[in-house]
Amino acid sequence: MKRQERIKILFNRQNAFALAILLLCLAVCYWLLNAQVNILTPEGFRQTVKNLGLLGPFVYIAILALSVVISPIPSAPLAVIAGTIWGTFMAGVYSIIGGFIGGLIAYFLGRTLGRSAIKALTGKIIYFSKNKGETYLSWLIFITRMLPIFSFDLISYAAGIAGISLPKYTLATFLGMIPSTFLLTYMGGALSVGTPLGIAISVIFLIVIIVLPWLIRRYNWLGMRDIVRVE
Repeated sequence: MKRQERIKILFNRQNAFALAILLLCLAVCYWLLNAQVNILTPEGFRQTVKNLGLLGPFVYIAILALSVVISPIPSAPLAVIAGTIWGTFMAGVYSIIGGFIGGLIAYFLGRTLGRSAIKALTGKIIYFSKNKGETYLSWLIFITRMLPIFSFDLISYAAGIAGISLPKYTLATFLGMIPSTFLLTYMGGALSVGTPLGIAISVIFLIVIIVLPWLIRRYNWLGMRDIVRVE
């Protein structure tokens, strides 16, 4: 591939948009850190976002998007905390937007930078089986969005590297995120209200989303080891 062609691929409109959103998210986090607000603890994050008023949802979305791109930032606890701030529905909407934007950024980074660069950034890489078609892999993405079988960001990077079409990736990601995201925000809302039934349901759901992915990986349900390889 000629140098001009590589530059054209790197700086196309979609990648430029993803990069702009990523830089905006980084700017928001940089501003928060320099404003000497404590966002590194659950209570500090919750209080900081609440104090921002109308800007709170936008800051939360930016942080959540960044958490998908940068692995060390946990996204699931953020969604639970969001549920204690805005309630199940609105927190779910904000969380889906943030996670979806982060997933798109990671997808475009994987598609543009390639496997070696992503492994240097994350320390790991996921390979999708070349024996499976794009539709099959789209269903796999859908399942892994509902259940945290594999890291959200690694799946996003891998989808970009594998060249899965953008429409299929976005549809699988968006639809797969909805159940798990609203579950997490429901847990936050239930903990905030403190109803015994809500807390009991949250605990059951929490056990399911932890144990079920472990069983899938441990006993190779759905043939995951033959489809996905993590290095």
